[in-house]
Amino acid sequence: FASQAQEMGFGKGNVIVEGNLGFNSRDNKNTEVKRSSFDFTPKVGYFFTDKLAAGINFNVGTETEDQYGIDRKSKSSNVGVGLFGRYYFLELGSRFKTYTELNADYNNSKSEVTIGDNTTDSPKTNRFGVNAGIGANYFLTDKVALNFAFANVIGFNTSKADTDGAKSVNEFGVNINEFNNFFNTAQFGLTFKF
Repeated sequence: FASQAQEMGFGKGNVIVEGNLGFNSRDNKNTEVKRSSFDFTPKVGYFFTDKLAAGINFNVGTETEDQYGIDRKSKSSNVGVGLFGRYYFLELGSRFKTYTELNADYNNSKSEVTIGDNTTDSPKTNRFGVNAGIGANYFLTDKVALNFAFANVIGFNTSKADTDGAKSVNEFGVNINEFNNFFNTAQFGLTFKF
């Protein structure tokens, strides 16, 4: 039993592959608006000690809105890459491990609007952010865990349109109220240990 308990968790030299996948679609017949979105955020990390990991993460997402009552469509997409550091600070039993995480991410997004046969492209937007959050892994087996993450509990983000004369938009936030509705704010995913 003791040896099985030690296998539940992470050790120096472990590699994790983690990811969140999301899709949403809504068609409102009253307003004649259909919206859909897709997000994929994979992450790969390496454990330098039993409690400290670092790695790289990616972000790919799309969102569309079709106002079919007036023949207007909008599309946006984003691609991002970043670095993360994670520190495991509390174990509750042999399966439940909590962590805090710091991310530095760069993201590029673009969008377009089509009305009838005319399509207008918006300028690309570049975004950089440093955000911190907390999370937990619950081990289903010694190699697979559920991941629950509260991202962006505290952070700084800046964005700027890719046009001449554009000015940056800066944002700093502390979102301690994120915990009021756990299922609305948390990201759920799977973590694989190698």
